[in-house]
Amino acid sequence: MVHAFRCLAGLLVLGSSLCALAQEDYLNHLVFTNSPTPDNDFYTGARSVAPSLLESSNGRLPVETHTVFTPPNALRLQWRSVEGGSWDAEIRVVSYDNRAADFRGDTLSFWCYSDDRIAAADLPQVQLTDDEHNFTARLPLAEFAGDLPAGQWKRVKIPLERLTTESIHPFDARELHSIFFAQGKDDNTPHTVIVDEMRIDDEPLSSTAKAAALPVPYDLHAEAFERHVDLKWESKDSAQLAYTVIYRSMDEGPFEAVGIQQPGLHRYADFVGGPNVQLTYKIAVVDKQYRSSALSRPVSAETYPMSDDELLSMIQEECFRYYWERGSHPQSGMALESVPGDPRIVATGASGFGIMSIVVGMERDFITQPQGLERLSRIVSFLEKAQRYHGAWPHFMDGSTGRTMPVFGMYDDGGDLVETAFLMEGLLTARQYVQHRGNAGQALAARITRLWETVEWDWYERQSGGNALIWHWSPEWSWRTDHKLTGFNETMIAYLLAMASPTHSIPVDAYYAGWASQTPAAEQYRAGWSGTSDGDRYGNGNTYQGIKLDVGVGNGGPLFFTQYSFMGADPRKIRDKYADYFENNRNIALINYRYCQQNPGHFKGYGPGVWGLTASLDPYGYLAHAPNAASDNGTIAPTGALGSFPYTPEESMAALKYFYRTLGARLWGIYGPTDAFNLTENWFSPDYLALDQAPMVVMIENYRSGLIWKNFMANPEINPMLARIGPPAAVESSAASSGK
Repeated sequence: MVHAFRCLAGLLVLGSSLCALAQEDYLNHLVFTNSPTPDNDFYTGARSVAPSLLESSNGRLPVETHTVFTPPNALRLQWRSVEGGSWDAEIRVVSYDNRAADFRGDTLSFWCYSDDRIAAADLPQVQLTDDEHNFTARLPLAEFAGDLPAGQWKRVKIPLERLTTESIHPFDARELHSIFFAQGKDDNTPHTVIVDEMRIDDEPLSSTAKAAALPVPYDLHAEAFERHVDLKWESKDSAQLAYTVIYRSMDEGPFEAVGIQQPGLHRYADFVGGPNVQLTYKIAVVDKQYRSSALSRPVSAETYPMSDDELLSMIQEECFRYYWERGSHPQSGMALESVPGDPRIVATGASGFGIMSIVVGMERDFITQPQGLERLSRIVSFLEKAQRYHGAWPHFMDGSTGRTMPVFGMYDDGGDLVETAFLMEGLLTARQYVQHRGNAGQALAARITRLWETVEWDWYERQSGGNALIWHWSPEWSWRTDHKLTGFNETMIAYLLAMASPTHSIPVDAYYAGWASQTPAAEQYRAGWSGTSDGDRYGNGNTYQGIKLDVGVGNGGPLFFTQYSFMGADPRKIRDKYADYFENNRNIALINYRYCQQNPGHFKGYGPGVWGLTASLDPYGYLAHAPNAASDNGTIAPTGALGSFPYTPEESMAALKYFYRTLGARLWGIYGPTDAFNLTENWFSPDYLALDQAPMVVMIENYRSGLIWKNFMANPEINPMLARIGPPAAVESSAASSGK
């Protein structure tokens, strides 16, 4: 029986590995298939010089929603080429976090459609650029497309060998950045072409053999919510599949193709706009030659009005899935840094947050107790063998080998104490939760205890010469990255755990001498990253947006300061001589909220349902967004407002309803809301980040039941440590009374 279970577990890991490979390979071929927005696409550009004309929407290409090849949309090129003018339309490769372009194939292909016949000579030219700004010579599209027939989709194929560089360095198609369509013949005639499904693939060898029928997807299930339906199915994936097509019938109407899903992913979120809608679905798979399988058996569901409590359960489960499905490394179970992203990179701190999410999943029956114990055991097994530095794990590791991955450069090759603290916050929560769950749980708890006891917190304190913890240590570079942990920010948990350690504790005076340091160096540090002297001596005392802030630099900073250290550590129980940290965190969240209502930067959309400035991806990269002019560029991350539920339940609920009910069709995916959005730029992140999905799961649970706070605080080392830094926190805020 044990042998059979191990075989089954091995097959499940193998299956998930193959699934992950299919998902990652998909992005090595896809240039464009659909836009997340129905008006214009952020990853495009549209420019013209008079007297020529090119239709533009805010300087971008318009999105076509009626005539499409891959539903639900395509891109529209509408131009007039006139002598003396010019126009160009750019379609950029979507930029994913921690994932460089790496296209595989010998042929660029895309589909074109025109209502009217367009002679080959009247088509535009095409030109490509790569990530190093190298570019190809222009090629006439006519050479590859011929005449476009009226009212028919036509596939255009351009062999990459035909692309010759016209820049001073060679063009590299593997690092494709953009495809340009540009003015061709000056015929002074309006033309419109719809472009869709742009890919790079190997052109298949010709064969006379009859293609086998594609396997039909099976076990299709539909679960309805208020505004969307969650579809899940099984499918025999292969390297030849291009995507799965979702067909929907609304209120017994005709079936229409409404979306696609990439191979390896067997889940789809279909937004339908409102409750009380009767829906029926069928799906089919399509291969790279655009042959379709037969349709699956139909399934039906009906959306319904949801209570606030039901909305909370919905988003918790959807965000939890990140750590259970695609965002979980198939071998180690650790959290991938981002999805899509580099499939090797697992994040140490985010895995701690993921562990807390798994505890929530077990408690709320998103998964079974045995499933949760198996996953936690797999994570612990990985951590027991992974590379460590005086007990601390690195920031990033290879999820297969446990070796350090220096993502941030050559100095990032050692122990990261903050990431280790986030990880241990999750592990200690799990230790308390599982130890009462039979022999397997007790054994797992004992293994977590051994990991906890072997973190050498004192090593990272005694070397500083300033009675403070240092963030990094490397066997190659020693203390070269001399970054003392200085509050107030997200790193408080490192001091709390270091003082609580039963084997490698640091003295309590390090909390005040290091974390709450009053030295000139600490003042300069705080002023340096905040741009203000407010709070540069840890205590603040100023009033912002009508709210007094006891502790915090500037007007409080990004919201992750109030979340990462307090997902396990209950801020209602933490007081020092400066602040009650529940009240202080709540005030930071309220300042953030009121700042967004005031909206001094005049960004589009800010209001009661659109707030939450915190660290996230944005249209320009990654930034710790905060309520000040220097750090606010109009980007909102759902994790900011929704991870603040214990502090601002009414304001956070308003944000949840707006994110879901108003922005859901653009913002929501299979793992809840994606990382961030910027309505001013009409940008919605294509990524999920492991650091940002978990606070929504965990902090909502702390608001609802206090589950994670209770389990972390039940560790016997915690309360004695808190008593050492100040008076016990007796105040239980009414805003979080449901979490008692």
